[in-house]
Amino acid sequence: MTALKILVAGGCGVGKTTLVGAVSDIRPLRTEEHLSEAGQSTEHLSEVGQPTEHLSEEGQPIEHLSGQGQPIDGAGRTERTEGADRKVTTTVALDFGRIAIRSRLSLYLFGMPGQDRFWFLWDELSKGALGAVVLADPRRLEACFPAVDYFEHRRIPFVVAVNCFSLGCTDGHDVSRSLDLGLVTPVVLCDARDRDSGKEVLIRLVEYAGRMHTARLLDSL
Repeated sequence: MTALKILVAGGCGVGKTTLVGAVSDIRPLRTEEHLSEAGQSTEHLSEVGQPTEHLSEEGQPIEHLSGQGQPIDGAGRTERTEGADRKVTTTVALDFGRIAIRSRLSLYLFGMPGQDRFWFLWDELSKGALGAVVLADPRRLEACFPAVDYFEHRRIPFVVAVNCFSLGCTDGHDVSRSLDLGLVTPVVLCDARDRDSGKEVLIRLVEYAGRMHTARLLDSL
């Protein structure tokens, strides 16, 4: 069995937790805090989201996280995709899920916190990652600029997944121009609530990251 590490990044409230929950074959793990009216969490990072048990060898969660780390329902769906204006919690460490893409290929999904005060965790979470999904809200594309810049500077392959919410589909070329992406960086339209849609995003990422890593290997010869 081959297991690959995939990151899910983007601005606060774009649907990262929802995407991980929708596609995961296991009950996802979350570390979240409630937001205050000012958009700041009301607890300290050290007080929540500390793992009380480990994962099994197969990646199954033996126990969910303490504090606010509650599993999403068994169907892997939530109702939290309306955007930042309806968001009442924020990820403070990571979201974790797992999905089998093929019989001998699994992806371990690590949702990265979106608020800037938790960006210091990104370097640790990104170690060993094959690539990343940058989830974007078409109503506020600027929220994903930090994630795009981060992965570009570290040469981590990524795709931009535009979470259409209840809006009509956004033109991928317009998104690419707005984010000043390279010509080869894929832009995929998706619905973070839908398992099949999210799985297609992950497949596109694995294919793209595989091509990028192969090209870099050949260039180094």
